Amino acid sequence: MPGLRLQGCRSLHLNEDNGRFVLLAILIVVYLLCGAAVFSAIERPSEVRAHGRWNGTLHNFSETFNISLRELNSFLREYEAAIAAGIRADALRPRWDFTGAFYFVGTVVSTIGG
Repeated sequence: MPGLRLQGCRSLHLNEDNGRFVLLAILIVVYLLCGAAVFSAIERPSEVRAHGRWNGTLHNFSETFNISLRELNSFLREYEAAIAAGIRADALRPRWDFTGAFYFVGTVVSTIGG
């Protein structure tokens, strides 16, 4: 059947602009994957060492002050939640007083623009 054409092959045909777009998209994804691999290879060992030092510090603190690691970790999670909410132990003024809010709004307006 020489006159028979496969319909599926025609749907795979890309014009030049679409081909360039697909090639560029593939190159960007490959570039990002390579960058992630390099960044991970550079940073991961440092992160593992820091995590080990932190665990040693927690263990020493736990033994020195006779606090279980579970209680200490629970306290630290509560502390992290307070910090994330903007609560500071040594704050001289509230974080969201009028002056702080005015500064934030000015930053947003100047960054986003109109």
